[in-house]
Amino acid sequence: MLRIVALALAAVCMAACTKNSSAPSERGTGTSFFVTSATSVTGNLGGLRGADARCQNLANAVGAGNRTWRAYLSVEQDADNGNRPTDARSRIGSGPWFNAKGVKLANNVAELHAMKGDATLFVDERGEPINGQWIGSPTPVQHDILTGSRPDGTVLAGFTCGDWTSDSTTAIGQVGHSDGFGANRDTSGSNSFWNSAHANLNCSNTAPRGGSGRIYCFATN
Repeated sequence: MLRIVALALAAVCMAACTKNSSAPSERGTGTSFFVTSATSVTGNLGGLRGADARCQNLANAVGAGNRTWRAYLSVEQDADNGNRPTDARSRIGSGPWFNAKGVKLANNVAELHAMKGDATLFVDERGEPINGQWIGSPTPVQHDILTGSRPDGTVLAGFTCGDWTSDSTTAIGQVGHSDGFGANRDTSGSNSFWNSAHANLNCSNTAPRGGSGRIYCFATN
């Protein structure tokens, strides 16, 4: 009897130790996609370079900084592309991509853009879900993720918060729903699109309509 109790206690200890040893840096080692835990009050992210730096810094913090990270954002004039438009889909490598839980998001660019939002897949760099319309979600809703893109990942002109340098009330940005839900878990129309659900209210405040200035980050290698 004592031997059975001892074995049971050992099993419990092993499970607990395994759980406790799963530190963020270890969990993030294989990560190649995440939604940022960091937020922004406005649509001014410092342009693509500032957004990319945000992705890289958050990846560094969870031990995934050995990869090259890019923000999933489209712009109309990209200084690093001869001031020509740059599509978000062209910035993120070829896949496959895995989230911080080790779950595959998509194998390639085409598969990625055929997906719908999903709170269990579109998680932050620590593996935490983003507040949304999903059952049991904390408040406030923050599932509006800045992209400036059409559903196919190409730039949506006039919806990029001035190429992510503007905090103006007259500028707007396109957002996607990370959980794939609109109000009352509506999945009709564009509500289920992870990258192109609707426009935000304006770029001076990302909170109205369900945002917090988060972005998607992808490893290109």
